[in-house]
Amino acid sequence: MRARRGLRLVTLILGAGSLTLAACSPAPGQVAVQGQPDVVNDAAASPPVPHPAITMAAETTVLATTAVASTVVATTVPRLDLYAFTRAGMLAPKVAAVTPMVYVPNSDARSITIINPATGDVVLTAPVGLVPHHVTPSWDLSTLYVLDTAGNAIYPITPGTTTIGAGIPVEDPYNLYFSPDGRYALVIAERYQRIDIRDPSSWKLLHSIAVPHPGVNHGDFSPDGRYFYASCEFSGWVVKVDLVELRLVVEAKVGVEPIDVKFSPDGTRLFVADQARAGVIVLDPGDLHEIGFIPTARGTHGLYPSRDGAKLYATNRLGSSVSVIDFATQQVVATWTIPNGGSPDMGSVSADGSQFWVSGRYHGEVYVFDTSSGTLTRRIKTGAGAHGLTYFPQPGRFSMGHTGNFR
Repeated sequence: MRARRGLRLVTLILGAGSLTLAACSPAPGQVAVQGQPDVVNDAAASPPVPHPAITMAAETTVLATTAVASTVVATTVPRLDLYAFTRAGMLAPKVAAVTPMVYVPNSDARSITIINPATGDVVLTAPVGLVPHHVTPSWDLSTLYVLDTAGNAIYPITPGTTTIGAGIPVEDPYNLYFSPDGRYALVIAERYQRIDIRDPSSWKLLHSIAVPHPGVNHGDFSPDGRYFYASCEFSGWVVKVDLVELRLVVEAKVGVEPIDVKFSPDGTRLFVADQARAGVIVLDPGDLHEIGFIPTARGTHGLYPSRDGAKLYATNRLGSSVSVIDFATQQVVATWTIPNGGSPDMGSVSADGSQFWVSGRYHGEVYVFDTSSGTLTRRIKTGAGAHGLTYFPQPGRFSMGHTGNFR
């Protein structure tokens, strides 16, 4: 057979931002934002965010056909795995000796409950703040912060202890994230519809990004760390923030009550829990258009990757269950139910991956699931309004915030 002229090139592009076409035109329902009013701009003259190196794990084979020789050449290229450093037991050296504890903020009781996960015993319940919503590990894993949104303060805890420090003034810290390079703390000021960019050491406000949709509260970062994706629970929108230009660049009306946000291991899809749609929306992280939907159960709320990076645990706060989603097939492969009902909200996977700990928001308790069987092994009483539970330490090189987003 006569060979064709020319050479067909198969090119794999690991694009900056989220391995997708960040500059594509928005689809119906999506808006590319050209500008956004700023509240503070002390960081405007700062150098761009130095993006951390993209993590490559297991290899994949690509077949490229060259028309010149009419032959098929197998080319091996690395495959992205965002959770490669969060496998079972992969604790950072600085936390390897830290005594594991489970920290549960009780929003309605104005307190925190600390549990020994080895025994299930409550070791402390103490008052803290006015409305504590989440317990968040710092980027460098040295401190845990109790986020008191109504009291405009964050309270430091020494990991592995019950020592709670004095409150640090921070306005409306409903939720807290850290850029993957550790440069910025992103304080999610929900009631003010802002993402406040702060210095993670001094907590000085550097810049503030207005979000034009009510309920901004949860998010995740692109593989290269340039973009932060945030849900807007009360209005159904998801927004994309550029952390180099420090502005909102894309927004999309994708659901009814979107809550937690997580990337697929390969960085090509964005999963968003929507408790009103009773499922998980799958988005293209480039322009935020919907590319899939996974039905789960009522009140889908929190999203947590399994320790092997193959599954996604989705809590169903109004459905008394946890749905186990296969990342590869985007299908529910198991459902873990809570006997006699419950309200699973936010939580963490244990360091060895054998347990999933999750708060019971409307029941003042904590649920512990065996991840191999899906059975509920413990129900532990806490205070009223148990919310953003954190199991610490967990595997990972650094924390990106919330109740333990590690990479």
